[in-house]
Amino acid sequence: MTAPSPSPAAPTTADPSGRLAFPRGFLWGAATASYQIEGAAAEGGRTPSIWDVFSRTPGKVHAGDTGDQATDHYHRYREDVALMSELGLQAYRFSLSWSRIQPTGRGPAVEQGLDFYRRLVDELLAAGIQPVATLYHWDLPQELEDAGGWPVRETAERFGEYAAIAADALGDRVRFWTTLNEPWCSAFLGYGSGVHAPGRTDPADALRAAHHLNLGHGRAVAALRAGLPADARVSVTLNLHQVRPLTDGAADRDAARRIDAVGNRIFTGPILDGGYPADLRADTAHLVDWDDLVRPGDEAAVGAPIDVLGINYYTPTLVSAPAGDERPAPGEAARNDAHGASDHSPWPGAEHVVFHLPPGEVTAMNWAVDPTGLYDLVTDVSRRHPGLPLMITENGAAYEDTVTPDGEVHDPQRIDYLHRHLAALHRAIADGADVRGYFLWSLLDNFEWSYGYSRRFGAVYVDYPTQRRIPKDSARWYARSVRANAIPPVRD
Repeated sequence: MTAPSPSPAAPTTADPSGRLAFPRGFLWGAATASYQIEGAAAEGGRTPSIWDVFSRTPGKVHAGDTGDQATDHYHRYREDVALMSELGLQAYRFSLSWSRIQPTGRGPAVEQGLDFYRRLVDELLAAGIQPVATLYHWDLPQELEDAGGWPVRETAERFGEYAAIAADALGDRVRFWTTLNEPWCSAFLGYGSGVHAPGRTDPADALRAAHHLNLGHGRAVAALRAGLPADARVSVTLNLHQVRPLTDGAADRDAARRIDAVGNRIFTGPILDGGYPADLRADTAHLVDWDDLVRPGDEAAVGAPIDVLGINYYTPTLVSAPAGDERPAPGEAARNDAHGASDHSPWPGAEHVVFHLPPGEVTAMNWAVDPTGLYDLVTDVSRRHPGLPLMITENGAAYEDTVTPDGEVHDPQRIDYLHRHLAALHRAIADGADVRGYFLWSLLDNFEWSYGYSRRFGAVYVDYPTQRRIPKDSARWYARSVRANAIPPVRD
């Protein structure tokens, strides 16, 4: 991939037709993840990941759904790249399946696995679409989980070795690399609340996993720098929480501080600011010994410079302290945190914090629709980290999509969601935020983790029994945005 352009000037207010225009060179794409779309779970030497095991465990995923077939992208990637080309996408953000490339998480790669990604990347390049590769989107090889998973330090070391394999195989084709996607979810939903694979519920292990994911990121950055051409760009993608206190009272502001610490700064601290924040350590000192967990040199390794920061945003986070002496029942505090229901909190050190569903409209995920959260998040990160280019690497919404008798999928709510969020992003750029691109989540309807196939985020509808692809109205609207490098009206 061509390196992100030099820092762009703020966009004009409008192009000649009155549409909100983005800077020249702004990158438009769509994103997916390997386990959610590939299928072919036992083909080409691939062995089970934690999501294979988790999804096959009764009661873990809606309706017993698995990613065994998903949207069959492994066999239909040419059709999917043709769809991307039809929509005019300039870039495609996809993730590599670690267990397809290195099935045990150790040792040499399986060439059949690498060959799939070589074919995919070649198809993208032939279509003029820039490949954006993510090394890890939650599908840890099960053998590494059996050896302890992310709570053990060895997994971080293995991740660095895997990064070197991927860079060696694809570095001549792929110029833009992301180490981790949403490590908060991997650590705290996988090892804290247990709503994601591997389904463990130990707050101390969740914190250990967070550190080793950070360390794995650092090891991967070093491996990518060593194995990629000088013009390659390295990033990490974080699902930063736009945390807001319910009131301006001291207790609610402290609740927001705690969630910001364990939801955001546990990653931005060591990756961007030189180390873990003192208040996070204090909040969680009863769970882990940070001086023992973080070894000399770890924070320096994690803080190796990156070229771009990826930000995923869907909805804001509204929190308060419990009223009076009342404390939430087990699991109650997490019910409105947009991260699934569990009797175990994904917020170690902040288990008492109460989450509130913001007022107004919601998506099919019961997530509040609030574009101001994207504006506030982007401008805040830009202010805190001047000089660091940003990418919106995921943004989108799930709605109850259906196919009409004439074979169309009309999704005006999604178009409205995208229009409003792109307008908020445009305003952030106009106010000085250095945002280089936007990736819609998601290209296709897919396996939506613990929700199985019951939630649809895609711009392209997938009829799962037949695997037929049907571009929704939002796909065509987004294609107009890409072509114009501007935000078209919701309706012509």
